[in-house]
Amino acid sequence: MAKVEILGMALSNYVWSARIGCAEKGVEHELVNARPHSPEINAIHPLGKMPAMKHGDVTLCESKAILSYIDKAFPGPALAPSDAAGAAKVEQWASLINTSVDPAIMRSYALAYIFPGTPDGKPDRARVDAAVPNVEKQLDILENAVAPTGYLVGNSFTIADMLLVPILAVVSRLPESSAALAKRPALQKYLQTHIARDSVKNTAPPPPPPKA
Repeated sequence: MAKVEILGMALSNYVWSARIGCAEKGVEHELVNARPHSPEINAIHPLGKMPAMKHGDVTLCESKAILSYIDKAFPGPALAPSDAAGAAKVEQWASLINTSVDPAIMRSYALAYIFPGTPDGKPDRARVDAAVPNVEKQLDILENAVAPTGYLVGNSFTIADMLLVPILAVVSRLPESSAALAKRPALQKYLQTHIARDSVKNTAPPPPPPKA
């Protein structure tokens, strides 16, 4: 049987999400290192974004679609509830993460540290300071969401959590967002619990090198 290939860079939160899903499902997969807009990615994603997936004749882009395919194509633990309401809530949170949480935390805030574009390579303080209020807002929403059960949906680790945990892992490593996370006990416990899952630990990218 053809092996699942996840194309992208290990440091991408969305690549990590796709790999967590494979690990949760017990699906053997290979990470194929490919940069955004590379020929390998462009052949699958019309906008050249990570991740992409190959499985035999099946090619897919977008992490939510990849995770849904992994869930439906292979036996193993379900990655989303089977009932209509539970499945819809996973879709709801996947959409909120992709359209609100990721843009606020990863694109606007974290990238000002990771790819600052400053002459000296130091964090872009203007971008960081401008992004922090929206980071706080998103963390408030997530704190309230996970407080009742320790999951985004119901009482199990779903695709929604697989999309969120890599983002929170980044949050925990940067100063303003780490301080904000420390003030939200339910969200902090949520991250501590799920970052310890084998599927998360075994697919985690290497930590970034320390800044000189």
